[in-house]
Amino acid sequence: MKNLWNSIEAKRFRNDILKMRVYSSRLLGENRQLVLHGGGNTSVKLMGKNFFGEEEEFLIVKGSGADLATIEEKDFSKLSLRKLLKLVEFENMDDLDLVFQQNLAMINPDSPSPSIEAILHAMIPYAWVDHTHADAVLTITNTPSGEDLINELYGNRVIKIPYVKPGFKLAREVFKLKKDLDWKKFDGMILLNHGIFTFGET
Repeated sequence: MKNLWNSIEAKRFRNDILKMRVYSSRLLGENRQLVLHGGGNTSVKLMGKNFFGEEEEFLIVKGSGADLATIEEKDFSKLSLRKLLKLVEFENMDDLDLVFQQNLAMINPDSPSPSIEAILHAMIPYAWVDHTHADAVLTITNTPSGEDLINELYGNRVIKIPYVKPGFKLAREVFKLKKDLDWKKFDGMILLNHGIFTFGET
């Protein structure tokens, strides 16, 4: 697979995190082996001031239904990271309640509704998070011996999560693992029969 990153072009966005997030999201979206139309989501965390002038950390995440290949700044939603992280402390929550609470965490109510996986992006302890449904990974995981094959290919380089329906249950599954994980040891996280998360500080 060809790396589409262009260091010269990327320099144009080095002082604007949201523009960089748009640029890097489009690189994923332009490759249909990584992202089907409308699928996948990306995010970035950053510090800023809230309405009251207080420093707060925010999550900027792709809105539901946006196409990563053509995504624009207006297609992202900005949410309070603190509020999102409080949601995952619940042991159980209906996905309708999750969507409602995520919308309440939005800074601008006119923004697009955030992905139902925004809560999962919030929990990953890195600034930049990409979630795709890469054909190559799904082809392997969607087989009876998928988990064994993933172990053979990646060993301990990735976190492996058995299939759980996207939404609160998936977030709780990762939350339970998170406490005992040293995330620095991993290159990514593979959700069996679902897709792949990658993450980094830049």
